[in-house]
Amino acid sequence: MKLRTPSEGRNAVTIDEKAVAALEDRVLGPEHKGLPPAAWGRTVREFLDSGPHLDEFETPVLTVDRAAVAANVAVMADWAQAAGVRLAPHGKTTMAPQLWAQQLVAGSWGITLATVWQVQLARSFGVGRIVLANALVDPVGLHWLAGELAQDPAFEFVCWADSVETVTLMDEHLRSAPGQAGIRVIIELGGPHGRTGARTVAEAKAVAVAVDRSARLTLAGVGGYEGALGHDRTPDAVAAVRHYLDELGGLHRELAADGLYHDGAIISAGGSAYPDLVVECLAGFADEQGVQGIPTTVVLRSGAYIIHDDGFYAGISPLAAPRSERPLRSAMHGWARTVSRPEPELALLDAGKRDLPFDEGLPVPQHIAGQEDSLNAAATVSALNDQHAFLRLPGSTAAEVPVGSVVRLGLSHPCTAFDKWRLIPVIDDADAERPRVVDLLHTFF
Repeated sequence: MKLRTPSEGRNAVTIDEKAVAALEDRVLGPEHKGLPPAAWGRTVREFLDSGPHLDEFETPVLTVDRAAVAANVAVMADWAQAAGVRLAPHGKTTMAPQLWAQQLVAGSWGITLATVWQVQLARSFGVGRIVLANALVDPVGLHWLAGELAQDPAFEFVCWADSVETVTLMDEHLRSAPGQAGIRVIIELGGPHGRTGARTVAEAKAVAVAVDRSARLTLAGVGGYEGALGHDRTPDAVAAVRHYLDELGGLHRELAADGLYHDGAIISAGGSAYPDLVVECLAGFADEQGVQGIPTTVVLRSGAYIIHDDGFYAGISPLAAPRSERPLRSAMHGWARTVSRPEPELALLDAGKRDLPFDEGLPVPQHIAGQEDSLNAAATVSALNDQHAFLRLPGSTAAEVPVGSVVRLGLSHPCTAFDKWRLIPVIDDADAERPRVVDLLHTFF
């Protein structure tokens, strides 16, 4: 049985529901961080049937809030539909097929990934439409992809190219690859001091011409990543992002005018920081007639929205409170136990860099588990070691945060939270006095 996105006919995107469901048959063991020993030797299904609660787990532990995830999926799906754009969420954020399935069932156009290995994993779970937001010049990966496309003609795939050299290498590697299936390529436009991507429209057009001349490649559209050009909502950052997106739209127009598209086109942009600007600048291209009569699909690749956070994305996303009437909610929290009170205003927690994200901001102490408003508002985490967090407690006494107490932490940047965990408990309500564990998320990093 397959999960099918609504109203997309024979081209509906699928994921193998049986493969996802089979994750419940995996046997738990000590390799799963935070799990209680009572779970070892049981399958996921057997353990969940026992009705576990979060306070039965060891610390540190990362959790996902079930209700927040469901709300975030619905918010983004509705927002994209209202804006007239398609959503191909970046799966590398979570690397969790269970969450990909939720996104596809909610209407996502496909799943975006960043490496050929991630694509291979997604294919093992039956994902039917994939955007590889990267160049593919690895010969082993290209041979695998050619075979996969030959074996399953319904599989839809696009990858990126940002130089003529990339196109030449792909052609060379594909000469000995199986089958004759063509690989669809999006021309990546970059920006000054950005990441990958051709640095000028003229360079990008040269790449498109090279793709058009290739025997095994087909021009699929244009794309890029505007998030590399800004890191906040200052006027300069917003202007830089808008300018880039306008150039991306201009490149699409020029390729259409030059007759380089032969079967529709894609314009793709969008992280989770500036999706509103992508819609503002590019949604107008989403039309069956498109430019020069070329049907155009605008694809937004936001990924972090499904988990959101209490840090970077909470501060920049247009869909975060208070900037949205229907805001995204942070679905992830860290839970760490106080293991030392060596100074009056210092507590050491048992979670560190191996457990919690820190690249886009340190964890934020919220309260002692089960006790709302139990921490002074001035409490902060000042540093992380490998396995410790330094919780600063101005004006506090040891009695307020005693050794053994568990602190709930707000986190920043889901991408670097999930990659530290292979199994993440899903709880019914992070605000409950005693959260119940209702599922276990499997990640593949």
